[in-house]
Amino acid sequence: MTVLRSGVATDIGRARDSNEDRASAGDNLFAVADGMGGHVGGEVAARVAVETLERAYDRNPTIAGLREAFVAANAAIWEQSLRVDELRGMGTTLAAAGLTVGTDGRDVMCLANVGDSRAYLMSGGMVRQVTADHSLAEERVRHGEMTEAEAETHPHRHILTRALGVGPDVDVDLWQLHVKSGDRLLLCSDGLTNEVNVEQISQVLHSVKDPRKAARALVDRANAHGGNDNVTVVVVDVLVGEDGNAEPSVVSRVTMTGAAGAMPEAPPAEPETGPVLTVPPPAPSVEPRAAAVVPPTKPAGSDVFVAAPITSAVRTLPPPEYRPPPKEVAPQPTETRRERRRRMGVPRRITVRVVLFFLLILAVPAGGIAVVRWYSMDNWYVAVDHGHLAVYQGRQGGFLGFKPKLLDLTGVTTTDVLSFRLPVLRQTVNEPSLKAGERYIANLHQEFIAQQDATPLGSG
Repeated sequence: MTVLRSGVATDIGRARDSNEDRASAGDNLFAVADGMGGHVGGEVAARVAVETLERAYDRNPTIAGLREAFVAANAAIWEQSLRVDELRGMGTTLAAAGLTVGTDGRDVMCLANVGDSRAYLMSGGMVRQVTADHSLAEERVRHGEMTEAEAETHPHRHILTRALGVGPDVDVDLWQLHVKSGDRLLLCSDGLTNEVNVEQISQVLHSVKDPRKAARALVDRANAHGGNDNVTVVVVDVLVGEDGNAEPSVVSRVTMTGAAGAMPEAPPAEPETGPVLTVPPPAPSVEPRAAAVVPPTKPAGSDVFVAAPITSAVRTLPPPEYRPPPKEVAPQPTETRRERRRRMGVPRRITVRVVLFFLLILAVPAGGIAVVRWYSMDNWYVAVDHGHLAVYQGRQGGFLGFKPKLLDLTGVTTTDVLSFRLPVLRQTVNEPSLKAGERYIANLHQEFIAQQDATPLGSG
């Protein structure tokens, strides 16, 4: 029997107005979804995906059932986007793991994903990425057209080639894991992996034993490194599994044949996964040993301390000469320097204290103006300007007299992006910086080009 314990943490991040991520952690099913398609659409897509997944997998908790649950979640999002105009074009990533019984009768963790939310496995002292991102950049890495290092900063890394809800059908990647006692599984949205590298993720997974604290520590690290996106983490610990040894647990790719409910084929050889990092657990901290304190002792055989008598010569002094006590004189009031200057008619000097007082009076309104200006200009957004996509700095419509400033009127027009993106663009899209806004426009244009050339299933 396999016994699991999990921890969940999610955060809006430092640059977003809402959290479009969704997580689930039950007794035998764990999932992370990262919605896309605008403020409302992303939240709805992620919520529908997770809720549909939970209901469907509860009816059929098998490897085939997990794939059926992904197909059902895709259909639910797609149908709702067709019914509601405001939700048109919404979608979500989804990574999920479920505890079930394998074809050999042993407990296994079945794992599935669509999009770029990831799953990592820590086993045998190693942390490996199990899933493969469904993005244009990762596709080029898999075809040898780009290195992993180039993919981490490439503008196509956020353009998805596969997502739930962007079409009537979806392809699902499946794995099965024969986990052992002491293994740890991590599911996360790209808000974590875009900010925290695999070495730092591995350090947290090895050093923080409680899964809830480990999930929170990873979220805090993502925010400390910028927090440019929502971040969601689910950590699952295998408390009781198969007998452990020094070798890492086996991860096998699963292919399905026939209909969605068909049984899986025999697993092929273990697929190529993401980076595999061996990081030994950190050595336990050793507190400095306190110095020994020796209590004071008394001389041997002595119970009472006795002071030696003091002897001194005695000398007779003559009586002192009598002197009458001095007459008491009433104290004269002391005149202060200010009173003396006033009595002499000297004009008052401008002291440092007076200068500081006037500066303080002037600083209050100046500081208020500075705060208002900072607030009004500490925002960037993408909007449509005479048919062109542009990046503005400021608050849309202005704020207390500070009007938004046009920073970059790009050459990308509304005909150079996918049509379902236009409603969101006309409502403006907030971004954390000028570069982020320009990168967003470039991604939309590349998404349009990629669909024209390769006709991908969806975009993010």
